[in-house]
Amino acid sequence: MDETTSEIYELVKTKVQEQGAYDPDAYEAVVEETIDYFFEKGKLTDDDNVEFIKEELMAMLDTLKDEVAE
Repeated sequence: MDETTSEIYELVKTKVQEQGAYDPDAYEAVVEETIDYFFEKGKLTDDDNVEFIKEELMAMLDTLKDEVAE
């Protein structure tokens, strides 16, 4: 996972904990919202492989659940 994806993941994790968005649909909404936020801040551009980043983040839902449970 690259640095930007790690930053997005940390923000996603915080938002998921605040919103209790642990089901896949809610998690996906948080991921998309956070990716949009990174676009607005200029940390992501059209040159970035956003689909890959999203897939990587979506695959981390179980990891996030485990981290939160600790």
